[in-house]
Amino acid sequence: MAWSASQYVKFEDERTRPARDLLAQVPLESVRHAVDLGCGPGNSTELIVGRFGAAGVSGLDSDADMLRAARERLPGTPFVQADLAAWQPEEPADLLFANAVFQWLPNHLDILDRLMDGLAPGGVLAVQMPDNLNEPSHLMMEETAQAGPWRDRFEKSVRRNPLPPPSVYYDRLAPKSARVEVWHTIYNHPMESAGAIVEWVKGTGLRPYLHAAGPEHRDAFAADYLARIEKAYPPLSDGKRLLRFPRLFLVAVRK
Repeated sequence: MAWSASQYVKFEDERTRPARDLLAQVPLESVRHAVDLGCGPGNSTELIVGRFGAAGVSGLDSDADMLRAARERLPGTPFVQADLAAWQPEEPADLLFANAVFQWLPNHLDILDRLMDGLAPGGVLAVQMPDNLNEPSHLMMEETAQAGPWRDRFEKSVRRNPLPPPSVYYDRLAPKSARVEVWHTIYNHPMESAGAIVEWVKGTGLRPYLHAAGPEHRDAFAADYLARIEKAYPPLSDGKRLLRFPRLFLVAVRK
């Protein structure tokens, strides 16, 4: 199931804001080796280059279209295609940065633990993940999945696993860390319409549902979902809809 860089960047400013907030909490003055894990179209990589300079910064993603867009954005930066489930840096890294990727990997606690071993002493693992499965945007996906002639396509759930509580991340990373910070931030994004919310999630959370519905049901599935979003996010005084979006952040400094 391929990603679409063009769909993803329709809301680039909103998607990049958490990466800015995460990078602001990275306690490093300089880096010799930094990798943007799940770099997507390079919007978060661009932030790292802007803060630390281009030398030693690279990006990694599993999707060819995302990597194409990243290379166009930052032609002087190396980007490689790899699977985060198995990838490990070839040399100790000063910064491993991940904006909205590990929520897709069910065993990401094991991966984060392993990545700590790929950091130089004092190196930083900085991670942000959406924690929004209980928001209407995602609950309505489940409702729509069971509401139409496509329901048999969802006998096996496509819903991603919920994130563990912050204490689980802390306990898992603390033995290898000099310092671990874990926190939540809730963003409230004014969206132009209910349709804009649907367009947002088409680039991420709605993808597996539309894929499972198949080409014969995709448009009807999206229409049913849009009707539910219309009700779940009532208009504000100016007609916009407020998309509430909780995200989990963690910053671990290697011992």
